[in-house]
Amino acid sequence: MTDKIFENNQVSIVGEIVTEFRYSHEVYGEGFYMVDVSVNRLSNFADYIPLMVSERLIDTSKSYIGQRIHVSGQFRSYNRHEEVKNRLVLSVFVRELEFIEGDDPEELKSNEIFLDGYICKTPIYRKTPLGREIADLLIAVNRSYGKSDYIPCICWGRNARFSSGFEVGTHVQIVGRIQSREYVKKISEEEVEKRIAYEVSVSKIDYME
Repeated sequence: MTDKIFENNQVSIVGEIVTEFRYSHEVYGEGFYMVDVSVNRLSNFADYIPLMVSERLIDTSKSYIGQRIHVSGQFRSYNRHEEVKNRLVLSVFVRELEFIEGDDPEELKSNEIFLDGYICKTPIYRKTPLGREIADLLIAVNRSYGKSDYIPCICWGRNARFSSGFEVGTHVQIVGRIQSREYVKKISEEEVEKRIAYEVSVSKIDYME
């Protein structure tokens, strides 16, 4: 059963560690820590992706900034309560990791995700001022113990048109990459805050009967 659950949410990333480890939480005496990696896109823009790592996988008291790492795991979400509303927090839950030697630039651009889940919010279809088609999806991916992860996905062009008509509950499979983008959150009339959002940029989407 566990393997089946892990099959519906698979991530593989190669990136460079750019922060120290930050304590997150503990489960049954096992500590979990956050660390960010920089992953190059083909355009040479970098995405900054947060990893959640168990202290049993790596010595989290050490600094690994500048080291290249290959991780595999799952893209997970949880709701963090902030003031009067919940905020969806996303990170890659690491199951396996290894450090990478060498400088092959192509090796450093791996960023792949596969999701098998269900549309849980009506897709939002729109066009940019330049006429580019976009559809925003929210996918629920089942986890064991009755939990689900809620993953924001963004489709472009043909994929946007195709997915814009999906109803809530539609079963889909998605292949893509995890990307980060900065946005400005208005806190009050005088105060704004820079934040980073994470989503899956979809390269392939299939409708499952």
